[in-house]
Amino acid sequence: MFDAWPLITDPFFYAVAIPAVLLLGVSKSGFGAGFGSLAVPMMALSVTVAEAAAILMPLLLVMDVLGSAAFRKDFDPVLLRRILPFGVLGIVLGALLFKLVPQPVVSAVVGSLTLVFLAQRLFWKASTLATPPVWLGRVLSATSGFTSFVAHAGGPPINAYFIGLRLSPVSFAATMSFFFFVLNLCKWIPYAYLGLLDLRNMATAVVLLPLAPVGVWTGVRLARHVSQVLFYRLVYAGMLLTGVKLVWDGFA
Repeated sequence: MFDAWPLITDPFFYAVAIPAVLLLGVSKSGFGAGFGSLAVPMMALSVTVAEAAAILMPLLLVMDVLGSAAFRKDFDPVLLRRILPFGVLGIVLGALLFKLVPQPVVSAVVGSLTLVFLAQRLFWKASTLATPPVWLGRVLSATSGFTSFVAHAGGPPINAYFIGLRLSPVSFAATMSFFFFVLNLCKWIPYAYLGLLDLRNMATAVVLLPLAPVGVWTGVRLARHVSQVLFYRLVYAGMLLTGVKLVWDGFA
């Protein structure tokens, strides 16, 4: 009887999807940014990458609305105007190349770039590192848009740029939240055109939907109450785990 339901009923899927959604919710608040990129690879242990990305679309919408509302007075408008057009450009490229670029290639490239930028921040003294140039922010914003479209893994590239700007934890979280709010809205039409938003995926998303506010609320609370040192250490940890996982997915 349950197999006839228009949703995923495999218990193993929910065993990996529930922690994945909670991690995504926490990262959508900007806290531990980077951990959210693990959501699709975790869910892909049970379903395809495309299915996992589609299931997360309604959850991302709810998370984006909640996160943006919580940080509506804290984002950096100048920075947001600088990077958003290039993030949207990345979404367009992702839509055009979605069926042409193999997922392992995307994973390997994003993971490698994440680890390179992380190594730069960890092994060179902060005082010797200049603020990232504007052109690099544009490139990383476009890369973030592209990887966000194909696997909801846009966090690592834009994290690498934001870290160099030395934003406060709240400004970091708020600007990140609004950036991905716009990018995720731009995904809906191409996702529908590609046939990913089917009844089975959407019904499964509804089952997971109550977890979205739990993850976002947890992340917002943490972002407002932890020190800047701890905040960035968690960002680094998220980038490290995400980078290693994406490289593993690409070459394994």
